[in-house]
Amino acid sequence: MALFILGLLLCSAQVSPAAVPTADGGKQPNIVFVLTDDMGYSDPNCYGGNFAPTPNIDRLAKDGVRFTHFYDSAPICSPSRAAFVTGMFPARWNFTTFLDTRAKNRDCEQTDFLPPSAPALARVLKAAGYATGHFGKWHLGGGRDVTNAPPFSAYGYDEHVGTYESPEPDPNITATNWIWSPQDKVKRWDRTRYFVDHALDFLHRHADHPCYVELWPDDVHTPWVPNLERQTQRPNSDLKRDFCAVLAEYDIQMGRLFDGLKTLGLEQNTLVIFTSDNGPLPSFLHERTGGLRGSKLSLYEGGIRVPFIVRWPGHTTAGRVDEQTVLAAVDLFPTLCAIAHAPLPAGVTFDGEDMTVALLNQPVAHAKTIFWEYGRQSKYFNYAFHPYDRSPHIAIREGKWKLLVNADGTSTELYNLESDANETNNLVQAQPELTQRLRTAALGWRQSLPKISAASVGLP
Repeated sequence: MALFILGLLLCSAQVSPAAVPTADGGKQPNIVFVLTDDMGYSDPNCYGGNFAPTPNIDRLAKDGVRFTHFYDSAPICSPSRAAFVTGMFPARWNFTTFLDTRAKNRDCEQTDFLPPSAPALARVLKAAGYATGHFGKWHLGGGRDVTNAPPFSAYGYDEHVGTYESPEPDPNITATNWIWSPQDKVKRWDRTRYFVDHALDFLHRHADHPCYVELWPDDVHTPWVPNLERQTQRPNSDLKRDFCAVLAEYDIQMGRLFDGLKTLGLEQNTLVIFTSDNGPLPSFLHERTGGLRGSKLSLYEGGIRVPFIVRWPGHTTAGRVDEQTVLAAVDLFPTLCAIAHAPLPAGVTFDGEDMTVALLNQPVAHAKTIFWEYGRQSKYFNYAFHPYDRSPHIAIREGKWKLLVNADGTSTELYNLESDANETNNLVQAQPELTQRLRTAALGWRQSLPKISAASVGLP
């Protein structure tokens, strides 16, 4: 596949893609959405990390806009991904933690898969003229004993390459009935390369359409398995060193993606979004969160605040850093539909809002309140190991204020994120009226969420 991709890039260096005119005379851009797996806020150098060189991710930030207040909708993969696909808080579709076996899903009061009745970003963009492809991790249905998950086409994808946790896993990366094995044709350290190759090939073959591409690798999620060259150089495994090696390789593959867009003649009319699905695990004592409290499995900032970079030449301002705008995962659906001139589906109330102005021009205030839930049934949920990182179950952010509280009303915490990003100074006693208002809003939102039922998960 790698040689094939190299050949097509060399042959197509002078080919420019067709662009579909919009009603106002503009052109629909290609959209490449890179969703990294378990990348911490400060893993890339441009966010303060120094684990491994990340020149290609940093180059994307230098050429585009880097945001410092982007939030996932959950501190774990499945609900986080559901928010990106639907533009709605994941608990509205009965996603509360990562999808597992049917029995464990019931124990966690959650669905087995994303219902096809949910709004799907790829489906809306496809209806607006886009060719759509998903390459990488899905984890929104399929795998383990869930055999009736809808196919990728039900959500609007023309093509796909899925991992084990999907309805249609690619045999080259699923030789056994598990997420990864040494028997896989494409080895663990080459999986991101494999997904990048397929994404570039898809873009090349659909040059006559605007394309929406989800490139969702399963790096830099554990297990961290360096390539053979790095293993030979340092045969004794070390957790942190292995992470650094995998991060360095991931950045190399991001460079191949960005260089491939340029070689194909697509760079100028392609909007690239780079982010992560949740915070890191392990965090290496918060080195990977930039000092932010929490990690994956926590509603503190380290579990839900992640890197977010946007580049669209001629539209985004190169090198801009936005430290004011608060962005949420649920905002991507309405924002990308606005940029693509794709009408939003009728009758749907989205939790996100159109933040095009922030992506392209200048900081803006987030009008809608942001809510999170994680930990509906404590017995069946994984939590951050260290007590300092284990958060209450519900969170709300409104302006500079963030409140956390358990679903039963206990353990209320209030933080001013402008002055206390690390969430160390609980202001509940100092701000009683604000605390009561936000606490009431958070618990009211939690009570409004649908309860799990056969009908809600598409069962007879």
